[in-house]
Amino acid sequence: MSTMKNHHKDPEHLFYSSWTFSKLMAFFFLLISISYLFYSLRFVSHSYDCDQNPHISISHVSETTTTSTTSSLEEERETPKEQAFEETNISHIVFGIGASAKLWKQRKEYIKLWWKPNEMRGIVWLEQKVKNEVSDENLLPSLKISEDTSKFKYKNSKGHRSAIRISRIVSETLRLGMEGVRWFVMGDDDTVFVTENLVKVLQKYDHNQYYYIGSSSESHLQNIYFSYNMAYGGGGFAISYPLAVALEKIQDRCIQRYPGLYGSDDRIQACMAELGVPLTKERGFHQFDVYGNLFGLLAAHPVAPLVSLHHLDVVEPIFPNVSRVQALKRLKVPMKLDPAGLMQQSICYDKTRTWTISVSWGYAVQIFRGIFSAREMEMPARTFLNWYKRADYTAYSFNTRPVSRNVCQKPFVYHLSNAIHNADTNETMSRYVRTQSNPACKWKMADPTQITIVEVHKKPDLHLWDKSPRRNCCRVQRTKKKGTMVIDVGECREDEVVEL
Repeated sequence: MSTMKNHHKDPEHLFYSSWTFSKLMAFFFLLISISYLFYSLRFVSHSYDCDQNPHISISHVSETTTTSTTSSLEEERETPKEQAFEETNISHIVFGIGASAKLWKQRKEYIKLWWKPNEMRGIVWLEQKVKNEVSDENLLPSLKISEDTSKFKYKNSKGHRSAIRISRIVSETLRLGMEGVRWFVMGDDDTVFVTENLVKVLQKYDHNQYYYIGSSSESHLQNIYFSYNMAYGGGGFAISYPLAVALEKIQDRCIQRYPGLYGSDDRIQACMAELGVPLTKERGFHQFDVYGNLFGLLAAHPVAPLVSLHHLDVVEPIFPNVSRVQALKRLKVPMKLDPAGLMQQSICYDKTRTWTISVSWGYAVQIFRGIFSAREMEMPARTFLNWYKRADYTAYSFNTRPVSRNVCQKPFVYHLSNAIHNADTNETMSRYVRTQSNPACKWKMADPTQITIVEVHKKPDLHLWDKSPRRNCCRVQRTKKKGTMVIDVGECREDEVVEL
């Protein structure tokens, strides 16, 4: 009993304790409320109108600091705006062309195709003087002789020491002291640039930063022997101005450390590795380490702007039955009308005749009997041989598809004949003609033999590469023109998909 009483308090005591606790809590909350009210009134009494000057104690303490900080921030903000106001254009680019005196007479014809004397800046670097015709003076870049490189070691038994001379072109061009340079672009004398697309690619990057931009070889073995991290010089590459300055400071010492390397571009990449700058890959730079016919590669060009073509002396002319230079002159017509769309592939179907259509705008159109998936059509057909003369699929650094052995599945190929622009409709009309016959086919289905001309209508899209990459769509149009297929090419509409 006594134990039980010790553990229980009487009701009166409990009531007194509860009442005391309640009084304490009420007093506590009252104290907090009064403090909050006092603080609020004090804040209101010190507030000021937004249009008036701040409180004196604030302005006196921080007036100098605020002014200088604001000024500094405004300078930092205005500088990028001023730079961004003038987008990179062709005047900001300086070309360095590696050339050989022995091959200059024939190679200069490639440079004439893309060089614009009144718009572009650049130097052709040779190992010795060449005799230039008077008629060429206004059609080509300036010619200069490279510095003597005999002091540098060269120990590659399969190469040529001219690689050292060519590797120093960027540094020698930099030392000429040209103003307003943002990018140095390297290429060979057998490289053709689509300069409008080159500018569009470089506009994506901040020229005030370190950038080394180019692409790899088409040959898997070439990339293994040299490097997948190397920009191939024939396909061309771009180096931002500050990176060129950094390269020039170390290049001669760097070259001495790599006497066993083969070419100029692997020496550049070795120095880039020492500077810690990786290759930024752009798929439109084309080395073309292949032999034979480029048709398969060009007819299924990746969804990227076409920037350069190289090894034009090695491969067949890109159009049949003409010389290499004549073929490239024909390509200049669509290049001027719509450079962004040049070589861009579109895939669609003629549903009534069960045909697959592939358009490589400005170059060629193919008609296939039957239905081929877009996945298959976007793979280049192996119309070419690897640099090491292998024809199997393991030779390339990308997916390819074999050329069909079934005569009924061989495509009907139509090459560009001409192209015009209608200013009233802002539309291009390009015509493609069949230049060779196809073998007879016994399939009981519509025969494309009846189609002799393909007419493609397309609006130029100057902002094509400002958007996320996507293939254009094509649509077969109804026409009363006998022997003619009419196709519309343009930006894909909402919910438009390449499916039958």
